[in-house]
This record gives sequence, C-alpha cells and structure tokens, in this order.
Amino acid sequence: MAQIFHRSTNILSRLTIYGALFILAGLVWAAYIIYSSPYFTEVNVARQQPVPFSHKHHVSGLGLDCRFCHTSVEESSFAGIPPTETCMTCHSQIWSDSPMLEPVRASYRNNTSLEWTRVYQLPGYAYFNHSIHLNKGIGCSTCHGRVDRMPLTYRENPMQMQWCLDCHRNVERYVRPREDVFKMDYVPPGDQLALGEKLVKEYKIQKLTDCTTCHR
Repeated sequence: MAQIFHRSTNILSRLTIYGALFILAGLVWAAYIIYSSPYFTEVNVARQQPVPFSHKHHVSGLGLDCRFCHTSVEESSFAGIPPTETCMTCHSQIWSDSPMLEPVRASYRNNTSLEWTRVYQLPGYAYFNHSIHLNKGIGCSTCHGRVDRMPLTYRENPMQMQWCLDCHRNVERYVRPREDVFKMDYVPPGDQLALGEKLVKEYKIQKLTDCTTCHR
C-alpha cells in the first residue's frame, strides 16, 4: 500500500504534541504567577475608605492599642469594626469641625453605619478565628504587618492557602509570648526557634493542616 503521508509528517506531529505540552505548561505557570501577584492578591494596595483613617497616626502617633477599636478580637472569631460612637469619643472634642470627618459626624447624627471598604476578606468556605490565634501567641503584625506604619491600610500578606499552611507547618518560627501579641514593634529573638518550640509545648499548639481545620 502506498504511503499516504510524507515522512516529514512524523516530525511535524511530534513538534505539535511537544509544543502543545509546552504551551499548556506555560499557561499553568502564567496562571500561577497571576494568582500570586498583587494584581490578584491586592498585597500592598491601599484601599480607599469613606474616611482616610490612618493607623500610623492613631497607633504609632497616639499610642492606641489594637483592642481600643477591635474590641472583640480576643474573644471572637471577628476582630470587629468600631462603631461610630468609638470615633466620636475623641472626635466630638478633637477635629470636631474637620471637613474630612464629616462622614463620621453624619453617621453619628443619622445613626447609620459607615461603609468601610474591607482590606481583608476571606472567602466564605475558609474559617478563621482571631481569638484562637491570639491566645496561641500569634501576633497581629504576623498577619497584618506593621499597621502602625500605614497611613492607609493595605494587605501585607496574600492570605492564600499556601501562606497559611506555611505558618501551620512551622508555627515555631512565628509564635511569640502572649503578652507580646499586640506589640507592633515586636522583634523575634535570635533564638526564635528555641523559644518557639518551648511556646508550642507550653501553649499546647497543634500543627493543624487537615482540610477540615479551615474548610468546615
């Protein structure tokens, strides 16, 4: 029987198959790069708010503790957003006529909530509990970064699953004494691993990496 296809067709078919594999691998790689990029994670992207609240001014400048505004963070899964009354505790006396703070005053007058833009928002299928992490010695700045240096708040970390798992698998690298969890300027000691291993035992920390830990 006569040969239907020319011999060069064999080379062309091999090139097509290998080329398709390389293209597929390239697409997967590109998707991973985009998924990990600030374009997708919004890391280091300052969020616009109805009022340009500055953590740098309030925390670093005035010395406010995280718990002054985030009152439920030690007892609840949510850190909590402060009600307008908390803002007006000071701003009924300080900068009481500032045009920049008119949305705060309007919220207080009308008994309506300010519509803050969330900086961190986990998907509904991921469970996270602030109180558990704080009581196990994980500091605010470990996840949120140095908010005391942020004029406008932005994401310091991507909050993606591989980022969370790195801490869960190597918690001794990140745990700190409970009395230091709210210290923004906390610096890990040179013997962090030794301290971490000690605290892991003392605080009875389990390296939970099972899917059902977060996906409930």
